[in-house]
Amino acid sequence: MSVQNKLQEFEKARGLAMGNTPARKRIASLCDPDSFVELDGFAAVDGGPSGVVCGFGAVCGNPVYVFSQDSSENGGAVGAVHAAKISKVYDLALKTGAPVVGIYDSNGAHVSEGVAALNAYGEILRRANNLSGVVPQIALVVGACAGTSALLAGSADFMIMSEKGEFFLTPPALSGNEPGAGTAGNAAKAGVAQMVCADEDAVCELARKLVGMLPLNNLARCPVGEFAEPSGGAELSALCAAIQTASPEDIAAAVVDADSAIELLAEFGKGAYTAIATMEGSTCGIIATLPGKLDADSSAKIAKVVSVLDSFQIPVVTFVNTSGFSPSAKAEMCGSVRDMARLAHVYAEATTAKIAVVTGEAYGAAYVAFCSKASGSDYTVAWPSATLSAMEPKAAVAFLYSEEISPEKSRGQMEAEYIANVASPIAVAATGAIDDVIDPAKTRKVLSKALEMLAEKRVSRNPKKHSNIPM
Repeated sequence: MSVQNKLQEFEKARGLAMGNTPARKRIASLCDPDSFVELDGFAAVDGGPSGVVCGFGAVCGNPVYVFSQDSSENGGAVGAVHAAKISKVYDLALKTGAPVVGIYDSNGAHVSEGVAALNAYGEILRRANNLSGVVPQIALVVGACAGTSALLAGSADFMIMSEKGEFFLTPPALSGNEPGAGTAGNAAKAGVAQMVCADEDAVCELARKLVGMLPLNNLARCPVGEFAEPSGGAELSALCAAIQTASPEDIAAAVVDADSAIELLAEFGKGAYTAIATMEGSTCGIIATLPGKLDADSSAKIAKVVSVLDSFQIPVVTFVNTSGFSPSAKAEMCGSVRDMARLAHVYAEATTAKIAVVTGEAYGAAYVAFCSKASGSDYTVAWPSATLSAMEPKAAVAFLYSEEISPEKSRGQMEAEYIANVASPIAVAATGAIDDVIDPAKTRKVLSKALEMLAEKRVSRNPKKHSNIPM
C-alpha cells in the first residue's frame, strides 16, 4: 500500500474514532481554541467508541486535563477502557500539578462487564480522592450523572450543573419518585451543586472563569489578572449605617473587583453568602454572614467553602454580622452542633491567610470561630457599627448587672451602656482583641493591603495523618 493510501486510511480511521461528537464540542467550548490534545482517541469498546474523550489543553491560558463523557456514544457506559482513559488523566494531573475538569454525561456502568465495571469505577474514585487537595477538580454535569459517577462528581472541589443535568445515586423512580429528585435544582438546594447554569454552554463559560481564578495546584500562587474597580466606599458607608438590613452580597460587591464574584452554594444554607472573587486582580474567598443566627446548613456551607479555599492557599475574607449559632434544642438533637463544630474546626485548622471584618454583631462562639486572633485570624478589623461581646448584650446585662437595674436606670439603658462601654469596637480594640476600627469607605484599601502583606504566609503543622474533622 502506498504512503498516500496509508494516509487516506489513517484519516478515515481517525474520522471514525474521533468525529465531531457532543463530547468534543463541549471540550471545544471549555478549552482555548486549538489547545486541546486528545489522548487514547483510538481506544475502542467492542469495536466502537469508548464513550469518553480525554486529553489536555488550556483554559484562559492555564493548563488543564479534561475528560468528557458522551451518552450518545455507547451510552457513555463506564467500563474498563473508559475508566483507563480517565485514570490516565488523573495520573498525569498528579505528575504535572494541573487541574482536572470532568464533564459528566453517562447512563451508567457497562453492565455486560459485570464486576469489572465496578472495579473500573473504583480505579477512578481512588485516583480522584488521592488527588483531592493537590489540584483543583471541577465537575461539570451536563447530562446524566448517576450511581458511582455521582460520588465522583460530588467529591470534586466545585460542581457546576446544567439545568438539564441529572444527578442521583439511585434512580428517582426506584427511590420514591419524590418531586424534584435527581434535578439540578434539588442538587443545589441539597448543597451538592455549587452552581447551576441554564445550559451546557453557560456551564463551560462559568467553568472557564473559575479555572482562570484558581491556582494550578496546592503549591502554586493564586493568579493575578486585570481588574475593574467596584462601585466604591460611599456605598459601604450607607450599608454601615443600615447594617442590620444590609445585604452581604452588596457589601461584597462594593469591595471585590467589579463582576468578579462567583457565588457558591447560593441555594443552600441561606444564612451565609459564600463566593470566590478577585481583589485588585488577586483571587480570594468571600464569606459573609446574614444578620441573625447561623443554622446548621449555613455552618456546613461555610465549612465546605473554607476547606476548599484553604486547600489551595486562597485567602479567606470573612464579613461577620451574626449574633451566634442557632440555639435550638430540636436542632441540636438533629446534630446541628456537629456542623457548627465543623465550621470552627475548619477555620482554626486553615493555614491560608484569614482576615475578618466585623460589620455588625459578633457574639460568643461565633466571634471565636470567625474573628478571634487566638483561634487563628491573621487580621481582624471592625466597622463603627460593630458590637463584639462574649454573649448577647441582653444576656450579658441580665447575667452581670441585673442588680443595678432600677427605676432610675432601666434595662434598656444598661444594655446601651454595656454596648458603648464594653462591646463597642473601640473598647474591644483597646484590649488588643482586634487590630483596628476602620472607616467602611476604606474597607477595600485596608483589605488589599492586608492581603498583600499576608501573600507569603506559610504555616507548618505538627506531623499527622489527617485532622479528625467533626463529620
